[in-house]
This record gives sequence, C-alpha cells and structure tokens, in this order.
Amino acid sequence: MTKALDGVRILDMTHVQSGPTCTQILAWMGADVLKIERAGVGDATRGQLRDIPDVDSLYFTMLNHNKRSLTLNTKSDKGKEIFTRLIEECDVMVENFAPGALDRMGFSWERIQEINPRMIYASVKGFGPGPYADCKVYENVAQCAGGSASTTGIEGGVPLVTGSQIGDSGTGIHLVAGILAALYHRTHSGRGQRVECAMQDSVLNLCRVKLRDQQRLAHGPLKEYSQFGEGKDFGEAVPRAGNDSGGGQPGRILKCKGWETDPDAYTYFITQAAVWKNVCDVIGKPEWKEDPDFAKPEARLPRLNEVFGTIEDWTKTKTKFEVMEICNPLNIPVGPILSMKELVEEESLRKTGTVVEVDHPERGKYLTVGNPIKLSDSPSDVVRSPLLGEHTDEILRDVVGLSDEEIKIAKEEGAI
Repeated sequence: MTKALDGVRILDMTHVQSGPTCTQILAWMGADVLKIERAGVGDATRGQLRDIPDVDSLYFTMLNHNKRSLTLNTKSDKGKEIFTRLIEECDVMVENFAPGALDRMGFSWERIQEINPRMIYASVKGFGPGPYADCKVYENVAQCAGGSASTTGIEGGVPLVTGSQIGDSGTGIHLVAGILAALYHRTHSGRGQRVECAMQDSVLNLCRVKLRDQQRLAHGPLKEYSQFGEGKDFGEAVPRAGNDSGGGQPGRILKCKGWETDPDAYTYFITQAAVWKNVCDVIGKPEWKEDPDFAKPEARLPRLNEVFGTIEDWTKTKTKFEVMEICNPLNIPVGPILSMKELVEEESLRKTGTVVEVDHPERGKYLTVGNPIKLSDSPSDVVRSPLLGEHTDEILRDVVGLSDEEIKIAKEEGAI
C-alpha cells in the first residue's frame, strides 16, 4: 500500500509548533518533508524544555517525525542558490516566520512564482490583515485573541486558556487542509497558490459555538447556561460557562468515587433529552419522568443545579469507569476524565497507532502521538525526528543535484 502523499515534496521552513504540526501530518501521510535549519542552531525547540542534557527535547522530537533535516545558510550567495534549487524541486513551501521575513531574504511570493509557478506557498500568521497584522503571536495569545479564553473558566472568574494547543497545533491542522486543497486544485489548474492561516482565525473557528451564542444572546438569556437557572443576569458578551455543555444538551463534570484523593476521579455527564427517562431510572428518580418540573427539557433548565446535584449524589458512589459501564448501554452520554498517565497506559491507543513508542539514537525510547488521521489504504508510520543536519549531504546530492565536490565547497563557504 502506498502513502497518500507519495511523490509530494515539502520545503519545510517552519519552527516551534504551529508550522511543524502541519508538516509532520504531511510527512505522516507520505510527503518527503525537507526541514531547513540553521547550522549549529536548528529549530529552537531542539533545546527547549529538555529533560535529558544535550539531547533533542521531547518538544522537538514529538513535532518533527518522518522529516529529513538540511542545514542551510540562506543569507550566503551559495545558500540562496541552493534554496532556489529547492524551490524548483519542491511542491509546497511551509513557513511560520514573522511577517515579511522571506521577502527580506529575497524570496517574495512573486519571486517564488517566477522560480516555480507550481509551488504552493503556505504560511501561518498570528493575525490576518488588519490592525494587528504585524504582531507576534504565541499559543496563549492566540487563545485570548480568538475568543477561547474569554469563554473558558468559571462564571465570575478569570479567563482561562485551555490545555489543548488550539492556537498552534489547531492552526497547523487548518493549514494542512488548505495545502491539500491547493494540491488538488493544482491537478487541474497547473498552478500553485498562496495558503494562509491566521492563528486568531483558527481559534475563532474552533470557538464557533460561542460566536453562535453571542448572536443568540441578543434575543434573550442563554437558558442552557447554569447562570440562567441561578437567576444571574447576562451581560453583553457570552460569559464563561464553567463545564456546561456547549451543544444545547445540558452537561457537567461530576465527582465520582475517590474524588477526595484522586484529582481525576470525575466524569462528564450529559442529560440528553432522548434518554432522560433512562437517566431518571439510573439515579433513582423515576418520579421525575412524569413530574412537570423535570419531565421536559425546558422545565429542567431553571433547575439544572438540582438535577446535576442529584446525579452527582449517584456518581459519587461509582468510579468513573463504572459510570461509563452502566450508562453507555443505556445510551446516556458520559465520559471519564482521563489523565495523561491513564492515556499513555491505554493499550487500545497503542494498537490504533494513536500513541506510539519511538526509538531515538540519543534519547532512547519515548512515547509520542501518532497520526490521528486514519486512512484505510494509506497507513502511517511514525519515524523518529532527524538529528540536526542529518540529511544535508543526502538532500543536496539527490534533490539539489550537487556533486560531492560541490557539497564540499558549499561547506567551506559556510552555505551549509
């Protein structure tokens, strides 16, 4: 079985997280990803948050699988010449530099089109056009500017960022979709195009239900939010809703047996209308099935604290896994709060390739996330991340077409 992107070559000018997330997924799908790095320095994450001295960090290794590393000094004349040849030979260039960085190197979009009209030039930016277009953005800044932080946290409390990297990795995944669309478009147009994803835009896309609620708020209170049942007024903007469900079916995180000592002994419990009678039976409240205060969804909304308080009285007598075993056969939507420790120990995730053990020549064995996108005829393999400059000679010889003597001269000139 062939890889889905066999024959596609990516010129990877990315660093840190958003861009490498994108190019790693493309590499998992079979693209030949050539990661360009500065000699002696490399991607900044190689040295960030190291757990083993003088060894590439997990931050780097877990974002750069299946890639080849080439060191290149694009400021030198020979480096520019090599870079030009790489543009000629690649299908996609991906970068997440500060605005204008490649232009200052002499490789504007217009120049890239001249070199290779079929090149797809993909960029991650912090903001789209507008007053903040030139501002630098990091993960938490994107979450704050994209609407996530203002709608996350407990009502009346401070805004919170989420543990999910929706700014960096979320934008990288959006960029993958754009690149694949541009590659498909090129099959009948014959031309490349620019693909841009702004981190603010990507976070806002992932917060679309809150944008939905902002518009609903103009027509009355958001009744599925806990503060409605608590008699609290809504302001002009969507409030923080704690662990309330965002999908219209009331849900909350509830304590389970052992919560006093286990910080993750909780379950998420949704009171889906279609299975309300099953919920009533499970929690020992069969009378609620006919009680006018509880029988219908609209009647329950002002009483959610009582509803979930009663459900929690039941969940506290069960482990989070027992809650799941009891409720799932009855189609009651629940989910245990799984810690990272529990996730890495879950055998089913190893079998599906969602969690993968990788062997690295310097750090030894480590766990990483595998490709979350499963294709039936194009399986993904996870190959360790490259050492800095590990494939320089190989790429210059096989892709750029330099002889061994020319490679030697390029090294002497400080181009690689």
